Amino acid sequence: MRFAYYPGCSMGEGTAKEYDQSVKAVCQMLGVELEEIPDWSCCGASSGHSTNYKLGHALAARNLALAEKMDMDIAVGCPACFQRLKGTRHEVKQNASLKEELPKLIGMPYEAKHDVRHILDIIYSDIDIEQIRNRVKKPLSGLKLACYYGCFIVRPPKVVQFDDLENPQSMDILMDALGAEVLDWSAKVDCCGGSLSLSKRDIVTRLVTGIADAARGVGAEAIVTACPLCMANLDTRQKPDSGKALPTFYFSELMGLAFGVSDGEAKGWFQKHLVSPVALLDSHSLL
Repeated sequence: MRFAYYPGCSMGEGTAKEYDQSVKAVCQMLGVELEEIPDWSCCGASSGHSTNYKLGHALAARNLALAEKMDMDIAVGCPACFQRLKGTRHEVKQNASLKEELPKLIGMPYEAKHDVRHILDIIYSDIDIEQIRNRVKKPLSGLKLACYYGCFIVRPPKVVQFDDLENPQSMDILMDALGAEVLDWSAKVDCCGGSLSLSKRDIVTRLVTGIADAARGVGAEAIVTACPLCMANLDTRQKPDSGKALPTFYFSELMGLAFGVSDGEAKGWFQKHLVSPVALLDSHSLL
């Protein structure tokens, strides 16, 4: 199983390097081959498409065209990148004039032949859940988790075509397969404020604190996400009025931990978190 891998700015060499590293480790263990798209560039999330229609699609289409040369579907870890790439492919298939104009703008052909998939979707949909259970060497027994999907990965549903719009289950099922206690809660697709973190910090702090309080309210010890921007906001903008800030994990970090990556490799990922999860994992004898 091979995919053209688009890391995007945050996972490439940015704030979500641990997400990139853990995704690659888990995919290797599961037999999913990720071949990085050569000379990939920014997809335009989250401002490009809001300033210029053609620019927004051209930024995404350049990467789609590079991947098309590789003759593979595209694997993406960032929901914002996923939405931009998937959205441009969808628009090209619906809009004949855009399909004709984009190759001129990007200087290469693009036919929208290959799909765009989020890594979470690939692991959940293409790998048998029993294979994942059989991979577990260190069960996450007793670890109480709230799976947080955010608002990009499942929206708009006609474009992304992944999981349930209001009550997604893919990450819940994967975490359950790892042995964790997965909690039902009300904020799994609430917005964290996204890129307003710098320009409207008060709004993001309010939204993130509400998400953390909802998770804490059902007994969660940590939040799990599949989005670098959600991770950044949850890791930096909690205002723990009602308790200690909750650690946040990438789903791939917990998969790698459960699959038996070395403690040193796992700690290397967790050291990049501002809210350290190490004490929590130690309390469950997971490190």
